[in-house]
Formats: sequence, C-alpha cells, structure tokens
Amino acid sequence: MKHRIVGLLATFFVFGAPALAMAEDRMPPIPPAQYDEAQKKAAEEFLAARKTPVFGPFDVLMRSPEFMSTARAMGDYLRYKPAIGTVLSEFVILIVSREWAQDYEWYVHAPIAAKQGISKEIIDAIREGRRPPGMSDDQVIVYDLVDELNRTHHVSDATYDRAVKRFGEKGFIDITGIAGYYTLLAMTMNAARSPSAPDGSKLPRFPD
Repeated sequence: MKHRIVGLLATFFVFGAPALAMAEDRMPPIPPAQYDEAQKKAAEEFLAARKTPVFGPFDVLMRSPEFMSTARAMGDYLRYKPAIGTVLSEFVILIVSREWAQDYEWYVHAPIAAKQGISKEIIDAIREGRRPPGMSDDQVIVYDLVDELNRTHHVSDATYDRAVKRFGEKGFIDITGIAGYYTLLAMTMNAARSPSAPDGSKLPRFPD
C-alpha cells in the first residue's frame, strides 16, 4: 500500500504538476477597484451596452481597454444584428468554438443556439467534429463557407457564389465577420489560458 501511494505521488509530480501549471490563468479578471481611468470608462460603456459587467474574453481584453471597447462594439452588431439573423450567427459561433476547442465560448453559446432552434442533433455533431446531418439549405451554405475557411484559409468560387446568391454581399461579409470575430475571442482566451467552462465541461480534443 505504501509503495502504491508513493507511486501515485510520483505520477502526480511527473504528470499532474505540469498539467496544473499549463492550466494556470495567465490573465485573470482585473478587480474593478484596480481599473485605471481608461479601464473604468471601458467598463462603464460595456455595462451600458450589454447590461452586464465585463465578463469572459472581455476581462482578458481589459488589458487594452480601447481594444476591448472596439471589440465589444463589433460584437454588438455581429451577435445581435447581423444580416444573416441570430440563428445562423449562433450556428457560425458553434463552428468556430469547435475549431478552436474553446470551452468557455461553447459553454456560453451552445445553450443559446438550442434556444434559437438549432437542433440537438446538429449541435452534438459539431461538438464531435462531424458534419451535421439534417441541416437546412441555409445552414449547409453557411457551414460549407466557414468550414472551408477554417480548413483551407480560402473560399472557392463555388462556395462564394452560393453564399452571395443566398445572402448577398452584406450577408457574406457578416458570415466571415462573425467567424473572424469569434476566432479573435477564442484565440485571446486560449492564449491567455482563460479558465474553461464554469461547469468544468470540455469539448472533445482531437489529434492533429
């Protein structure tokens, strides 16, 4: 028994300690009492626009308050008023969250997507890294566009033509804008090692 305990402790220090270090939040939320004047202004503007204090990726971005305010304003449009509507915008957000294995982003937006009417079958497929079955015609167009961007970093003429024919140039720009915006937030949180979902849930990790 003694040898087993020693072995378990050795395993922890060999494997567990580095894992804990990797999980350390590099940029935890700044206490509001420590905000400088620019941060106070940004936080006030955030509260006025979102009706909630600074949270999630915006806590990280508060290190650059002007950037945070600009990003928040972009999100106000892309999330709530995009040309493609909020159902498809949430669909795009899920695809991006899965691409970046961003647990917090998924935790926030998967329930919103479900409330918006995106089926559990589609949400589960995206979570598992599969092409979703039973997509609507609009979802197929959006999925193909965002998936192609993620995989190839380019958009073929056929994919572009389908998207513009259905959503117009404004819709096409909004789709790519939503994908880019939530990639920005996902990259920020991943780079800062922000904590995962509050409930501890994690997206599946796939080998490269």
